[in-house]
Amino acid sequence: MDNAQKEALLKKAKEMLAFSYTPYSNFKVGAALLAKSGKVFGGCNIENAAYGPSNCAERTAFFNAVSSGERGFEAIAIVGGPDGIIKDFCPPCGVCRQVMMEFCKPKEFLILLQNASGEIKEFTLEEMLPLGFGPANL
Repeated sequence: MDNAQKEALLKKAKEMLAFSYTPYSNFKVGAALLAKSGKVFGGCNIENAAYGPSNCAERTAFFNAVSSGERGFEAIAIVGGPDGIIKDFCPPCGVCRQVMMEFCKPKEFLILLQNASGEIKEFTLEEMLPLGFGPANL
């Protein structure tokens, strides 16, 4: 994945911040998921008054892609912050990492994070979820 592709994915993640529904936390998160087909699927976090039914941006992007027939993925970009203002890096929660484990190759799948100063951090899923449990374990 070249720098132009990474920047495009991060740009899409930032665009998704505008769609977040966060009346309780006001912490908006946007995600952009690159499928192996080349299609990009956006996601935003969606809160619920009961909290449990809330959904993270990353899972929204994955569920959007999977419900469209995609099963192979290369990378995801994630950004977020209070009121949609990016300050620090916004890594995926444990539940989102587990969803990634279901559909991605841990050694290959790339997770891109960006902070307010534009610094980008890259991790493989394996780095973010060492000894992850997935389909290969069954």
